[in-house]
Amino acid sequence: MEAGFTGFGEKAIPFLKALDFHQSREWFHENRALYESELREPLGDLVEVLTERLSAAGLGLKGDRKKSLFRINRDVRFSKDKRPYNRHVSAILSPDGTKMEQGVLFIYFGIDGCRAAVAWWQPSPELLAAMREAIAEKPAEFRAMAAALKKKGLVLDGEDALKRMPRGFEHVTDPELAAAVRNRHFVVRHAIDPAAIHGPELADEIVDFTLGARPLLDWGRKIEGKVARGQV
Repeated sequence: MEAGFTGFGEKAIPFLKALDFHQSREWFHENRALYESELREPLGDLVEVLTERLSAAGLGLKGDRKKSLFRINRDVRFSKDKRPYNRHVSAILSPDGTKMEQGVLFIYFGIDGCRAAVAWWQPSPELLAAMREAIAEKPAEFRAMAAALKKKGLVLDGEDALKRMPRGFEHVTDPELAAAVRNRHFVVRHAIDPAAIHGPELADEIVDFTLGARPLLDWGRKIEGKVARGQV
């Protein structure tokens, strides 16, 4: 039987705003039941529904209502910002269900916005080099992938890209290919209307986005497989 997701509670975003205002462990513990009912439990339900539907679609992404959710507590050990709580909740679905894999779906709901992303985020040096080589040596495959994304209204995000070409790729002069080679990550994003998070249709929206981003997943997995086999 398919898991159920009925939407986040109406007090989900107001709770996060109040938590951000107080940033108090005492306040959080007094209101923890509201956090669980309005945010954490619905997020777990959403992860389970997405796991079932993305598995059925053959996308190879899965999650777990415990392991896939990020903590509301911030890690302040090495940060000057000592506020104890995040202003959002988030989760990740990956090929093996852990947070350590590449080629993932990331979902985020916060007071600064709601969004989903399909990403190869901070790939290993070996995988990143192989991705850059694939762009330079097989540009037609990269262009086909980018064109397929564009048909779905998606574009690769250039966030955190290098200012200069990485060593060994100076010969890539085509503007589109050069911009892609400078990427540190390969990611497409989808903005979600915060007003749309309170109903079951949110799962449909995220599934549709992930299906549209499939060309990026397939492109990266093909390269990742060659890296694993030592073929690059």
